[in-house]
Amino acid sequence: MCNLTGSTDAQTLRSQLFLDLDNLSWDQTVAPLGKGVYIRQDNRAQVGQWGMIPPNSKERTPKTREGRRLSTNNARRETVATAWTFRFPWSRGQRCLIPAEWFQEPYWGISHTDPMGMTKNTWWRFWRADGQPWMLAGIWNEWTDPVTGEVVPNYTMLTQNCDGHPLLALMHRPDPTKPPDKQDKRTVVPIELEDWDLWLHGPKEAAEALIRVPPVELFRHGPAEPEKAYALRLPI
Repeated sequence: MCNLTGSTDAQTLRSQLFLDLDNLSWDQTVAPLGKGVYIRQDNRAQVGQWGMIPPNSKERTPKTREGRRLSTNNARRETVATAWTFRFPWSRGQRCLIPAEWFQEPYWGISHTDPMGMTKNTWWRFWRADGQPWMLAGIWNEWTDPVTGEVVPNYTMLTQNCDGHPLLALMHRPDPTKPPDKQDKRTVVPIELEDWDLWLHGPKEAAEALIRVPPVELFRHGPAEPEKAYALRLPI
């Protein structure tokens, strides 16, 4: 799962020919239920809540029927077409690109079998090696507040399995009861420049084919707090 991203500024997004950026503002660092920017069809920018609001929800904070907080800022690619919260925007083709200077994951150790005796993760950030912002795959929706009538844009970020990836599989706490290839480690879905239009406007089958684990060469990465990494002698 991804629960923290660094925003891309409006000037950079304008340089990529995205539209409707005037008078928009969003969080510099976006956490679940925060305000983030995403790109809808026709390359138009929208600001909304990071965390999709389920249909028929009585409030904008996603909750289960029992009233517990529901995590909807990530949508599993395996169930996005069937999960109650996500299936309707997915079926309508409401795909989006989520710009991010970086995203962050919890680093737990050098391998599945050697977690280095760590009792707490180190937060690890991922930038693109080419210096460009990420464009991460997502879907968007709109929810209408039943009390005030306010229309609340909202979105979620797709995730995919990354077991076996030499870098991404080192994130998230290992489950000692499962083998390395059955951990179901998760990562985001970067969409490359040449595929932006296809993700936003193409048929569902073509868009699904773009959901693939990125090569390790695409990444520049390091600890969110470098001083902690040096103390632990972690790779930088």
